[in-house]
Amino acid sequence: MTNSDNTFGTHNKLTKILSQPWDGSTALIDFADADAAKAHFFSDAGLAVFEECCTQLQWAVVDDKKLKYTMAFGTKGDPSIDPSNDWAGLYNSRITALADAGTLAKNGFSEEESSDHLF
Repeated sequence: MTNSDNTFGTHNKLTKILSQPWDGSTALIDFADADAAKAHFFSDAGLAVFEECCTQLQWAVVDDKKLKYTMAFGTKGDPSIDPSNDWAGLYNSRITALADAGTLAKNGFSEEESSDHLF
């Protein structure tokens, strides 16, 4: 479950679409639902970062083969907090650490940003 830290609103809304790599010969997976797509693309540790750091988060399957998500972050509210210790900063540092360690993704993917948000 995402955090509920929305007293000061949510910020930094971002939507991304993940696509499976295609080599021209390997069949792409058709995902039954967003949970199946999330489990295909991300490790449990990666999904835990989304759940802990995002204040709003929604997932959807696109064209049966892609995973789309929209996230937004609340703030801890104290203006003296170093931005790297607020929710968006924590998300960025934790996702980067997992990616650098090779433990973010289960399978490769490409990603693109989208302005068509889910919420």
